[in-house]
Amino acid sequence: MDRQQPYDDLLARLDNKCLPNHIGVIMDGNGRWARNRGLSRSDGHNAGSETVRAIVRECRAMGLEYLTLYSFSRENWGRPKEEIRFLFDLLVAFLRKELPELLARRIRLKVAGETDALPAAARKALEHAIAKTASCDALTLTLALNYSGRDEIARACAALVAQGVRPEEVTPEKIAANLYTAGYPDPDLVIRTSGELRTSNFLLFQAAYSEFYFTPTLWPDFTPQELRTAIAEFAARERRFGKTGDAAV
Repeated sequence: MDRQQPYDDLLARLDNKCLPNHIGVIMDGNGRWARNRGLSRSDGHNAGSETVRAIVRECRAMGLEYLTLYSFSRENWGRPKEEIRFLFDLLVAFLRKELPELLARRIRLKVAGETDALPAAARKALEHAIAKTASCDALTLTLALNYSGRDEIARACAALVAQGVRPEEVTPEKIAANLYTAGYPDPDLVIRTSGELRTSNFLLFQAAYSEFYFTPTLWPDFTPQELRTAIAEFAARERRFGKTGDAAV
């Protein structure tokens, strides 16, 4: 997973402290990419998986510690059954092919979402890859599968109730400790491709102070170069976290 291109001039001048530690990506546009080329949606998803491979490689090469990819939402179950079947078959094939690379590059795989509802073959492939990469200590790659940000928050609150936490004892920290991403830093940067300007139920709690980068680029066309452009724009922003300069509420 060696990086194929050098940093652009701006990133090369940046202090590492300016770079994001955790990036979340809403990968959107596979279907439109395929339609624009007179191809099938399956062709679009295949092309999108190649982009996943390239972006993971680039993030690892840059020294990023956490990358979370919105791979399949709870709402995606409404898609045609044939497309859903293809997506999970693609996931299984991707994990089998990439596992040696994940291990070689010390990339730990994790999942965020209700995996019980996933097809058995996908669950088995995920469990195998997660177990094999558990000791990897470089990049943590999280796939959000059968994921819903609202449901994640509700699930965390239900866990607090089960733990006997009283209402007056509930804190953001305790909620965070019961999310799928417990132990992760909040995402510094959330990227969405395809020109849509919404979060689509992704990391709602965690992204409270994230910077967002929206691009019209469809996911299969999103390159490591545009990833660097997004990171360079992130690094140029002043993050106030609700302090001086933000609107008072």
